[in-house]
Amino acid sequence: MRSIGTLGKRWESFKSDVEISDVGFLFLRIAAPAGNYAWLLLSGIPASESGIFLWIIRYFIVYSLLIYFLLFLLPARKNAIYGISLGFDLSYVYLLAANTGGFESSFFIGFYLLTALHSFYYGPRCGLFVAGASTIVYFFSGYRISTPDWIDFSLRSSFLFLIALPLGILSAKLRADKEKIESLNAELVRSIDELKRLQDKLIGAEKLSALGRLTSDVAHEIRNPLTVVGGFARRLEKRLPEKAKEKEYAGIIVTEVSRLERILKDTLAYSREARHHPSHADINEMLYETGEAYADLCREKGILLRVEAAPRLPLCVVDRDQARQAVNNLVQNAIDAMPAGGILDLRSRTSEDNGVPRIVIEVADTGVGIPEDKLDRIFEPFYSKKETGQGTGLGLSICKKILEEHRGAIKVESAPGKGSVFTLSFPYTPTEEAFKVQCWEYTKCGVDKPDVDWSCPAYPNFGRICWSVAGTFAETKVQCAKAQKLGDCRKCEFYTRLEVARDL
Repeated sequence: MRSIGTLGKRWESFKSDVEISDVGFLFLRIAAPAGNYAWLLLSGIPASESGIFLWIIRYFIVYSLLIYFLLFLLPARKNAIYGISLGFDLSYVYLLAANTGGFESSFFIGFYLLTALHSFYYGPRCGLFVAGASTIVYFFSGYRISTPDWIDFSLRSSFLFLIALPLGILSAKLRADKEKIESLNAELVRSIDELKRLQDKLIGAEKLSALGRLTSDVAHEIRNPLTVVGGFARRLEKRLPEKAKEKEYAGIIVTEVSRLERILKDTLAYSREARHHPSHADINEMLYETGEAYADLCREKGILLRVEAAPRLPLCVVDRDQARQAVNNLVQNAIDAMPAGGILDLRSRTSEDNGVPRIVIEVADTGVGIPEDKLDRIFEPFYSKKETGQGTGLGLSICKKILEEHRGAIKVESAPGKGSVFTLSFPYTPTEEAFKVQCWEYTKCGVDKPDVDWSCPAYPNFGRICWSVAGTFAETKVQCAKAQKLGDCRKCEFYTRLEVARDL
């Protein structure tokens, strides 16, 4: 069964690599012995003299079968096998011509067929080589039989080169056009995939925006009556006697109202429009502050908290409070994931993605981990692995929203029983790039003009890395007008210019 499967795979590989030239070679190998045999029957050659021609026909059939057996076994070596077959084909035509009159033989047309096929398959250089080889073989096939008519010989030989050159040039042009079409098709497929990816991102952003508006409206409607219920419940709890059953009920109401208020707080934080106050912040300093804030809690839980800050980390343009909130949410989740203690690492480093330098924060724990089938859902709003009442399911969603507002990305690697590593990636522009030509200066989009009523995330801090914060390489929807028009930032002149500059 395994051998049948292997043969099937080889057959599929052989079929997938068949071109029109291969069909021509196959037709020649079928027509040649059939034509020779028909000629032998119709020519009236005596049986005593026909043996040599039958031998030549058998010789052709045997080596042709050998050639196609090799092509079946080694389809990737097709060009080399056809090169070997050329030597056999020239010997075959030589034998026919030498045994049918030499220079007077009608079988010299076989040299024309070989020259035409190889010129079409390999191009002009190989075609001229085959024409020269055919001329030499043709000369020796008749030299020992008769004296050549040099004019006739030269005319026939020149036709070999006249066939090889134009056919070879045409073949090269067709091959170049075919490669160009294949390249355009591949580019079209990539563009369609990119447009689909951007469309999916846009649809996802619109869904989240609609969900945010809905949850914001609902939260505002619930908050006022909830505040009233909570206020009365707290007053009742204070006034009721200590051992009264009603006091216990009032306490339950207060606890549940407090939980709902936390949910509403997270919901409003997730749904409200961001108000950025970006500034150049020291990420390492922020990590040390987070470590100090959670040091006591980690000691209580038996967790070893370590801060590994990269030396000489450049400043990054972020809203410090929001970035700190994202890190705090991850740290709190990491602590909850290690009920029996463990190790919590806060790390910082630099990296590069799509030619864009980034400041990276890693929050790594040795907790329970996340199953692989749940990794795609953990950033969804209101999705939580914790027990009911232990979380709102918005912590990671808020982190993702904060990172998207910073034109960054949040990623996770996790395995059950081994822990999780959450990575926060913030783009930044190196100091030496800040005073060079920015994207809005190059494209003249006008975003830097005071009378423009639209904004771009690349302005004013990320003009040298616009493709990754506002273009088609961004983690969120495309907001650059030129990128929206082009559909791919790799087609942008500014991007190309910077790519060339980086390669120099």
